[in-house]
Amino acid sequence: MAELVKPIGIYYEHPDWFKPLFAELQRRNIPFERIDATQHRYNPAEADSPYSLVVNRMSSSAYLRGNGQGIFHTAGYLTHLEQIGVRVINGTVATSIETNKARQLALLASLGLSFPQTLVVNHVSQVLSAAQELRFPIVVKVNIGGAGAGIVRFDTHEGLQAAVETNQIDLGIDQTALVQEYIQPRGGHIVCVETLNGRFLYAIKVFTTGESFNLCPAEICAIPESPSADFCLTEAPKKGIHPGRRAVEAYTPPAQIIAAVERIAKTARIDVGGVEYLIDDRTGEVLFYDINALSNFVADAVNVVGFDPYARFVDYLEGQLEKTLLSENV
Repeated sequence: MAELVKPIGIYYEHPDWFKPLFAELQRRNIPFERIDATQHRYNPAEADSPYSLVVNRMSSSAYLRGNGQGIFHTAGYLTHLEQIGVRVINGTVATSIETNKARQLALLASLGLSFPQTLVVNHVSQVLSAAQELRFPIVVKVNIGGAGAGIVRFDTHEGLQAAVETNQIDLGIDQTALVQEYIQPRGGHIVCVETLNGRFLYAIKVFTTGESFNLCPAEICAIPESPSADFCLTEAPKKGIHPGRRAVEAYTPPAQIIAAVERIAKTARIDVGGVEYLIDDRTGEVLFYDINALSNFVADAVNVVGFDPYARFVDYLEGQLEKTLLSENV
């Protein structure tokens, strides 16, 4: 790294989630610069970048913190970086999947993987008719979510109709939503599988009652009580969620599921991220339902999964830096 002249750019929005990443980079004396995605500008005519590579850590839940502008700005900025030859960790393809649940399901379908029965709508007038084609309970999920926001469960058609008639259905910041069958997970848990460089990193079971959607990373989340009340497994010990209470525990999925997750990550071009699935309690079928290009590693990872994922992530970044330096010197 002694030859490194340009710093790594860490493009991020949440003020706290990436402190462990910053600490690991500092520990290794790797030059980096924080790039605030909430208040940012760039020149699309520039032919060179001040960064050796850029790590994209933009969050789809940014709008919950009043930073929704960063979500849409990111697409243009990453496109610009890639066009001038900058290596982007979780680049434009990964971002397009992360910020669009409908695209996630299309990707799963293209790989022949199962997911809950779903219809995608772009107007509230379509919600009731879509639900008529599904089995209740259903959930209505905003297309751009994050932190479990914008997901509402309806147990009956009458309850959904009342919500539509009283203008209580929110289709989110892009006015697109998924109307999807709610699936009761077997064993009372979902599984979050984390990947790095397209390969299995670790997996955890996340236990839930199924009555609320307040665990993240998991689509089984409740709308936060306030825009700042988001919850993440990165803060699990502070919230009283830890393996001793069987809320989170390490798990190794079957080989065929790991292989499927790795196919998803590689197809989505996700350098670091997670895939979530559950087992349908009625049928025993494996159903994938979320792809995260912005997974936050579980808190207290050394005790939960046996190692520090941030150290593995920075190992990967160092490897990408070496490739970048070699290509520049050719």
